Amino acid sequence: MELVQVGDRTYYIKNPTNIGIYKVDEENVYLIDTGNDKDAGKKILRIIEEKSWQVKGIISTHSNADHIGGNKVIQDRTGCDILASSLEKSLIEHPILEPSFLYGGYPFNDLKNKFLLARESTVTPILDNLPEGLEYFSLKGHFFDMIGIKTSDDVYFLADSLFSEETIDKYHLFFIYDVKEFLNTLDYLETLRGKFFIPSHSDATSDISSLIQLNRNKINEIIDKLYDICKNEVTFEEIVKEIFDEYHLLMNVNQYVLIGSTIKSYLSYLYDEGKICYEFVDNQMIWKRV
Repeated sequence: MELVQVGDRTYYIKNPTNIGIYKVDEENVYLIDTGNDKDAGKKILRIIEEKSWQVKGIISTHSNADHIGGNKVIQDRTGCDILASSLEKSLIEHPILEPSFLYGGYPFNDLKNKFLLARESTVTPILDNLPEGLEYFSLKGHFFDMIGIKTSDDVYFLADSLFSEETIDKYHLFFIYDVKEFLNTLDYLETLRGKFFIPSHSDATSDISSLIQLNRNKINEIIDKLYDICKNEVTFEEIVKEIFDEYHLLMNVNQYVLIGSTIKSYLSYLYDEGKICYEFVDNQMIWKRV
């Protein structure tokens, strides 16, 4: 983990999930997300202790396990507050809801891993509880009620509203809960003007325009590809296999629930847009073009 200063009060820790730090005064800091497990939390605490800071609070942009994995160990050791939007609060305090939602039923043991199941922590709703110098804004689409954070240094932490070129080139599909809202969020991001922008899974940059277009192009590509697949009458499992084969993705249990759930979200988008429909044939749900 590397600590990088990007403003008078604003820092971030380079990590597979970037961690934001904001100094509210000379001693106290707020964290923005905490990485994917307790080890990440311990490493964050070591960096904080080396700077002689104290963790006053954690702002969780959303409840995915790779963003709240360090919450519990940091909260247990510091007694800090954790702030999140009210809907994400429910999943942070009851993290079993994430693998349950992704699987669509009670998650079997292989789904109870650190990538899908964090440890619970206690959360205060974020409304009216942010310290001076920080403000939040909605970034819906990736998850239920994800937020971003702007600091007084004109630095924007963008959570999972944008994915890196490397991630897109490697995986093609990234997790999306609501495709329409994700596209709306991309439109919103184009209106922002700031000194630095820090997506959770990409490098800090002063210009996100090309990254926005890259994400939008890939989403539209997936929409077109799924619409094309539905020229035939296909089941959901057939769609998943065709997508994995098309992009040379390797199936495992995490990819099955994450990408499977995302494909369902794309199908919902296409259905709500009036482009595809479904019917039940021989007790199978069949998707096809309108």
